[in-house]
Amino acid sequence: MENEILENLRKALLEYNTKESADWARKAVEEEIDPLKALDTLVGAIREVGDSFGSGESFLPDLIGAADAMQSAMPILDEEIKRRGSTRESMGKVVIGSVFGDIHNIGKSMVTSLLTAQGFEVLDLGINVPTDKFIGAVKEHNPQIVAMSALLTTTAPEGKKVIDSLKREGLREKVKVIIGGGAINEAFAESIGADGYDPTAPGAVGLCKSLLGK
Repeated sequence: MENEILENLRKALLEYNTKESADWARKAVEEEIDPLKALDTLVGAIREVGDSFGSGESFLPDLIGAADAMQSAMPILDEEIKRRGSTRESMGKVVIGSVFGDIHNIGKSMVTSLLTAQGFEVLDLGINVPTDKFIGAVKEHNPQIVAMSALLTTTAPEGKKVIDSLKREGLREKVKVIIGGGAINEAFAESIGADGYDPTAPGAVGLCKSLLGK
């Protein structure tokens, strides 16, 4: 039964089926399957999609679909992991969000899913995140990295506001800051004092690993 449930969970993600991903995650919890094992199944599946994307065998819609499927199942497994008091070895902690005024979620969700797949602990603050919420999350959760997304040229300057606030609060030296999204390029990232930029979700994961010496 366990193998069947985990295989169906894997299949649901590879087929980008958000409903079935959530359903099979719930089934795994109901059958008292180790939630860390179920999470590892999801991680393995999304790595397959990420590797396929990286080699050019699959495309952006595939990565988006896989990320959505993983996001539908993760909260169910996370809740069970916390309930059991289980822990997963972490590559590092990342606070991520779309900057204030920006309601775009797709790119951020892909980065969140791929970071989770690589073993990072990710706190997703969501979209339209005000500066003080980023600062509060850094104070409360002590991440190694703050990751910001900005798709619009009108919202891109919010990234500098976050970095300036980190400096004022004496937090800037404690975290690495990366920024990405359609409105961002390397020159802009450098101009606001970010530690790094990458135009793709897989590249953002590689950047996080590099910044932490992984």
